[in-house]
Amino acid sequence: MPTPESIQFRMQKPKVPATFEGVDYDNNLQLKAAQDAVLREQWVQSMMARLLREEMGKCYYREGRYLEQLKHAKVKGYLFEQQNTTPSSS
Repeated sequence: MPTPESIQFRMQKPKVPATFEGVDYDNNLQLKAAQDAVLREQWVQSMMARLLREEMGKCYYREGRYLEQLKHAKVKGYLFEQQNTTPSSS
C-alpha cells in the first residue's frame, strides 16, 4: 500500500522526465530541472540495487544450506558409474 506523499515532498519532485530529450540548453531552468530529474532517477536505481543486494545477502545466508544441497541433487544416471568401475571377480 503506497504511503501518502506530503505536500512538501510533492513540491520537490521533478516535474520533467528523467531525460534530456526536448530540453532547451539555453534555458537554464529547464536544463537544471532535467539534470535534477536524471540524478534523482540514478539515485533511486542505486538505492534499489543496494536494497536488493542486502536482501539477497540475507537470502543467501538463510538459504545457504539449500545451495549446498543443490551440488548433490542432480540426477546423473547410472551409466557413468557403471562404465567407470572395474567388475569384481567372483
